Amino acid sequence: MKQIKVLGSGCAKCKSLVELVKQAATQTGVAIELEKVEDMARIVAYGVMSTPALVIDGKVVHSGGLPAPDKIAAWLQE
Repeated sequence: MKQIKVLGSGCAKCKSLVELVKQAATQTGVAIELEKVEDMARIVAYGVMSTPALVIDGKVVHSGGLPAPDKIAAWLQE
């Protein structure tokens, strides 16, 4: 099971990223545990300066916007 964290303040793009991750997990059949992190101290601890950001298994794979759905699917399958 992949541990996924979406880092962000709760803005529209952050909420969209949560939905994109859920859709990618469903499409790829990858089991995920999804957490939405809105605490700025926790976000900064990952070294993220722009949100939304995506963390998969403890590694920041994207920050500062919405990645393409096919990129999310590829990251989940790695």
